[in-house]
Amino acid sequence: MTSREIVEPDAVLQALRVVQDPDLGRDIVSLDFVKELRIEGGQVSFEIELTTPACPVKEQMHDQAVSAVSALNGVTEVKVSMTSNVRAVASPDAGRAPIPGVKNIIAVGAGKGGVGKSTVAVNLALALSKYGGRVGMIDADVYGPNVPIMLGVRTQLETDGKKIVPAEKYGIPVVSMGFLTQDETPIIWRGPMLHGVVQQFFREVRWNELDYLVVDMPPGTGDVALSLSQTVPVSGAVVVTTPQVVSVADSRRAVAMYKKLNVPILGLVENMSHFVCPSCEHESDIFGKGGGELAAEDMGVPFLGRIPIYQPVREGGDTGNPIVMT
Repeated sequence: MTSREIVEPDAVLQALRVVQDPDLGRDIVSLDFVKELRIEGGQVSFEIELTTPACPVKEQMHDQAVSAVSALNGVTEVKVSMTSNVRAVASPDAGRAPIPGVKNIIAVGAGKGGVGKSTVAVNLALALSKYGGRVGMIDADVYGPNVPIMLGVRTQLETDGKKIVPAEKYGIPVVSMGFLTQDETPIIWRGPMLHGVVQQFFREVRWNELDYLVVDMPPGTGDVALSLSQTVPVSGAVVVTTPQVVSVADSRRAVAMYKKLNVPILGLVENMSHFVCPSCEHESDIFGKGGGELAAEDMGVPFLGRIPIYQPVREGGDTGNPIVMT
């Protein structure tokens, strides 16, 4: 190999500047994603450390990096490892101390009940886990704690002498009022008691190192949302709606509430968007069409996508076998 064919680290890094993170709008070099760069003769190896294991363009970035470095003179082989290091997004302040070991808290909320908020929360948590994230769940819908049913967990919470030990299913630790009451026992509490139990779920549970703590919120704009935003740093909120006019109207109020509480809106999900007949494949817009997407555009928040009315989604939630796992 001649001197002009020696592969220099600076040349590799310069070549990698063509690889962009589409969400952050910058190249992976300026973002400091390139780690452990090694050059042995014509063999080049490095890691691309993303901020989430759930990056949807991970394979595309891998292929772009291999192609860019392979084009350099003197390079005979390129090995790229895709890794992740989830970073905390929300900044703690004097009134909102972080939860030890928890990097990001994601609230999943809705302006009204019955839109499939818990279904979205459970499957979101499981999807993040399947991608490689370390995920936990809090069922903060104190009056209607459905997460235990949807995960298929029947247990009583215990303590280790200092903190509550969460239940676990599919590798996800979870706490819920459903573990503390009988199935038919109503929760008849005022605001201060709600605030207390929410604080217990955050502060008095043994959460081991988590990238994401997904919180299934109660519907509406009440006490639990206020307690959450005022006491812990929330990285962002996902709002669930149906296309129906009344649901969209309430979802606008939920988005406005999170904005007023300085909780970033990660996006809006339109659930029950349509129904496809399994016999004739005719598509029916039972709850209207496109209301969620139009509302997201109007409010200036990301539209995350549609979920149809689909029998396996309902069956998975009823039987404790969420569709993401089956």
